[in-house]
Amino acid sequence: MQRWRRFLLITATIAGLAVFFHLAQVHGLEPIRNQVERLGVWAPIAILLLRGVSILLPALPSTAYSLLAGTLLGFETGFITIVIADLLFCQAAFLLARRYGRGLIGRLVGSGAMARIEGFGRNQFQGNPFLLTGLLMTGLFDFVSYAAGLSGTTWRAFVVPLVVSVLLSDAPIVALGAGLFDGGRLILGLALLGMFALAVVAGLVKRRTQHNQAMHPSTSTQLD
Repeated sequence: MQRWRRFLLITATIAGLAVFFHLAQVHGLEPIRNQVERLGVWAPIAILLLRGVSILLPALPSTAYSLLAGTLLGFETGFITIVIADLLFCQAAFLLARRYGRGLIGRLVGSGAMARIEGFGRNQFQGNPFLLTGLLMTGLFDFVSYAAGLSGTTWRAFVVPLVVSVLLSDAPIVALGAGLFDGGRLILGLALLGMFALAVVAGLVKRRTQHNQAMHPSTSTQLD
């Protein structure tokens, strides 16, 4: 039943995003943005909550909400919205895992996601803030947040890498969403450069974890 509910939630999310981008392409973005502006503060709050749910339930496509924030809210408001969402809900995932352990987290995310979380948890986060920062900058930051809590990492050791990774990794994706529909060549170019930098970071982190796996087979991590 839990998997079925999560499947329906994922399907509804993807379908909603697909409809939105289709309407934006067919009818233009301006009417949609006008409607969003009429909602006032409720539009950023809605995107913040959607992004938060996608972090706590890692099967949901959280990156799509960064693009959506840039598209609907513009770069500045969209970036602030996504940063706040990531800081709040990644810490919530970390604290839930640290407080309640594998039992609750396993029931919340399901067995498949739990296996990946435990894979990340085999890394030695304590005393290695650069590895933790790099992992949080990948698209699997939600899994890493849970894994850090389960691994016994202290809140102080987690929150600094979290802040750094969020500020660096959110900007290019939100900018990409804003640039695609605004037609801003500069912001789109910077966004693509940022995405390339994130891909380089992900590659380096993957190489590092593969090296750890070769040295210590019990510390394998999936970064696909």
